[in-house]
Amino acid sequence: MAEKPVVEVVGLGKTVDNGGEPLTILQDISFSVQPGETVAIVGASGSGKSTLLGLLAGLDVPTAGEIRLDGVALAALDEDERAKQRGKLLGFVFQSFQLLPSLNALENVMLPLELAGFKASTLGPASVSMVAAASDWLNRVGLAHRLKHYPKHLSGGEQQRVALARAFAPSPRLVLADEPTGNLDAATGQQIIELMFDLNARQGTTLILVTHDEAIAARCGRILRIQCGQLAA
Repeated sequence: MAEKPVVEVVGLGKTVDNGGEPLTILQDISFSVQPGETVAIVGASGSGKSTLLGLLAGLDVPTAGEIRLDGVALAALDEDERAKQRGKLLGFVFQSFQLLPSLNALENVMLPLELAGFKASTLGPASVSMVAAASDWLNRVGLAHRLKHYPKHLSGGEQQRVALARAFAPSPRLVLADEPTGNLDAATGQQIIELMFDLNARQGTTLILVTHDEAIAARCGRILRIQCGQLAA
């Protein structure tokens, strides 16, 4: 029996108010993503790529159509339930890293582990294993020596490595990446991309990647092109 899609999108649309006039950002978007696929979403600036990623994550709600994540219709969930679904299913990699400045690298990676159910009320074995898991992931991304450093003391590349560890640590079924090299120089960006694809392959995760870089997109198994808010044929 074939596995069900991790992502199903049917007739998706997003319209916002633009000074009293409706502005259509996305229109009639339909596609599905199977477990283990790597999919790039490409398009010109302003084409709706990041809006689509936000809708897939349940961070925003569409004005038309339906999104199902792991068989669950996001429209049937309230905001808190969507947050729980994200914590259970998704990992995120953002262009601007989005690390919490008040937490060090280890604590930033531990946070999604807590949300995924590793939280312990005492300093017992569960708590120890959470620290060990986060430490192991930072070691995998080459930051074993930076566990206690705060984001302001890390370079951009190091921050994005922490973000990769944070995204993959809870063993999500789906990782969403929004221009993950956008704030990095070319050499550092190449290192981050190599690391992200390596981690993804090792974990067997489904990856949806928004990028403007055709070379990065070509490394994915499939490319979805958005033009004027619609999928190009």
